[in-house]
Amino acid sequence: MAKENNKRGQKMSPKNHSKEGQFKKPLRTPSSSRRRGPGRGPGMGISMPAEKAKDFKGTVRRLITFLKPYSTQLIILCIFTILTIAVMVTGPFIIRYIMNDFQYYIIGKIDKATLINNTIKYFSILLVLYAFRFVVEAISRVLGNKVSISLGKSLRNTMREKLEKLPIKFFDEEQTGNVLSVFSNDVDTVINSIQQSLMQMISSFFTVIGVLIMMFIISWELTIIALVALPAYVFSTKAIAKKSQSKFIKRQRYLGSLNGNIEETFSGNMAVKLYGKEDDSYAEFQVINEDLTREAKSAQFLSGLIRPILEFISNLAYVAVVFVGGILAGKANPLLIGDITSFITYQKQFVNPILNLASIVNQLQSTVAGAERIFDLMDQTEEVTESDLYNFEDNEFSGHVRFKDIDFSYKEDQELIKDLNLEVFPGKQIAIVGPTGAGKTTLVNLLMRFYEIGSGSILIDGKKSTDVTRNSLRGLFGMVLQDTWLFAGSIKDNVKYGKQDATDEKVIEACKQAHVHHFIETLPEGYDTMLKEDAINISQGQKQLITIARAILCNPRILILDEATSSVDTRTESYIQNAMDYMMEGKTSFVIAHRLSTIKNANLILVMNHGAIVEQGTHKELLTKNGVYADLYNAQFLNQAT
Repeated sequence: MAKENNKRGQKMSPKNHSKEGQFKKPLRTPSSSRRRGPGRGPGMGISMPAEKAKDFKGTVRRLITFLKPYSTQLIILCIFTILTIAVMVTGPFIIRYIMNDFQYYIIGKIDKATLINNTIKYFSILLVLYAFRFVVEAISRVLGNKVSISLGKSLRNTMREKLEKLPIKFFDEEQTGNVLSVFSNDVDTVINSIQQSLMQMISSFFTVIGVLIMMFIISWELTIIALVALPAYVFSTKAIAKKSQSKFIKRQRYLGSLNGNIEETFSGNMAVKLYGKEDDSYAEFQVINEDLTREAKSAQFLSGLIRPILEFISNLAYVAVVFVGGILAGKANPLLIGDITSFITYQKQFVNPILNLASIVNQLQSTVAGAERIFDLMDQTEEVTESDLYNFEDNEFSGHVRFKDIDFSYKEDQELIKDLNLEVFPGKQIAIVGPTGAGKTTLVNLLMRFYEIGSGSILIDGKKSTDVTRNSLRGLFGMVLQDTWLFAGSIKDNVKYGKQDATDEKVIEACKQAHVHHFIETLPEGYDTMLKEDAINISQGQKQLITIARAILCNPRILILDEATSSVDTRTESYIQNAMDYMMEGKTSFVIAHRLSTIKNANLILVMNHGAIVEQGTHKELLTKNGVYADLYNAQFLNQAT
């Protein structure tokens, strides 16, 4: 079914960007431009910073749930990592024997032949161990990359599925750039962090355990000295990470805001140039860019302090170990050169995983910040779940529509429609007129369940719209909006979008009725002509004609036209009007119009204002009443006359 609604692929309303302090609620971005209705609440707001970080532990736990399907791979990865660590910590211990043998040879405890044999034996063992480590480590990295890439695929699939379940309200209120930023920047941040740090975190944990065991074997005294610095490592890392977390979250959200600003500016580039707003647009970009730069600098500065501080503590511990090691070397049972050298090597291996906390914490900040934005999208309120609802059959549908005691508002404190009652009989053409913001489009949006009514009921052939599946309900409608939407693809595919099984003959017939066939035939590739993104290679009027052909091809049971001919010239409008009259014959139709001359022949004209029907009747009846409709009509007539 061809529906020109605000579904997938259509542009979302632009937003204004403001300073952080102007927003009382985190994760919300108020919009300056609304497509439907006044005063609706803030959207998901995944672009702007929060005053403080959200639940760090909860986000990590939730992220881990996405890794559960890869538990087998992760277990194998852990085993391989343990094997790699085992080889790593064994190497210096074997080198210890080689160095001690050289010392024994110098002081005459072993002869040259024993030294050579032992050295060859230990080197052979090292060669085998390091070759084994190479193979295992290579497999581990491939496996880690596979897990992170699969996680990215899972996150994107989950979010894409989520978008299908979100109501139209979400797309009206959310900024396109913000959603794109979540799909690209935040998902990439999460998977890249896992790809780079997953093995590093596992490796660090087992390295510390293995190295500690070896250090105690060599000298428990030196090990105690090395461990004295551990509380200082933990305290300094925890203190800095706590302060930097909120900075990383704000950086991610300003990045989303920046992407949204760029998307809006380029999509509305013509309007920006028309009104000479290049400087203002650039100034707005600079403000957001400055905010992003400020938060990025602050976040990187704080996280960048971790490693220098830990290295300073490590160097102090290193000096203490060397000093005490020198004392122990002079005792009755001295530490040999190999012992001290290996211990210092182990101390560095023990400290390095802790020092790596600087980069790990940095990556974790970005990961959690990106994951929070992903989960914000996943947690958006979906359309009401449907189960065991009614489905219309083609042969039983007549087109009787009734609005009964309808109340609706976009925001609880701003009432729009109150106690609206209307009955539309099958096959009748209903025109809806009124000033901007009167509730005309809202009325048909409620009819199609793009929004859920506050109270009352809408009956379709006696069935409550809430008792009918959305797919079945919306399958009754054909909708042509003032704002066209065509995707990048052939003209034929665009016309067949709502009826994929249509034959070429049916497509051509629909295009002829929409008076666009001749234009298509003049193109070098005819119906196979490829439209670019947003169909920028054809005119606005031609786009409108193609969308009308799409609706004609679907032969809907109820037709909704929202200023469908506003983008065509007067002559083409008359052709389209004839085609529409033919298409609407015998069907219930709703026509939203500003050009009152186009709805003179409607069976019933509804005049709306402030969400209420203030007048209704035929064209002649309403002119005779000399009320709101007469004023609107006469104003247009006088403007056209002048």
